Amino acid sequence: MKAYLNIAQIVISIAVLLVILLQVRGGGLGGIFGSQEAVFRTRRGIEKTLFRFTIVMVVVLVLVSMLSVRLA
Repeated sequence: MKAYLNIAQIVISIAVLLVILLQVRGGGLGGIFGSQEAVFRTRRGIEKTLFRFTIVMVVVLVLVSMLSVRLA
């Protein structure tokens, strides 16, 4: 059981990294200094879906991690 949870953690963490990297496209350093295009921007379409999917994946990762520690 412990081995399956460790494998699940690895797979979920890689998925979270990939989803985060997909979101960052179009970010850049302009947002750090307050460029106008980055100030008032709403998420629409696939960006909104990726944002929500990231939240769900992180929650699942935390739950699996807590379960893994609990069973250790």
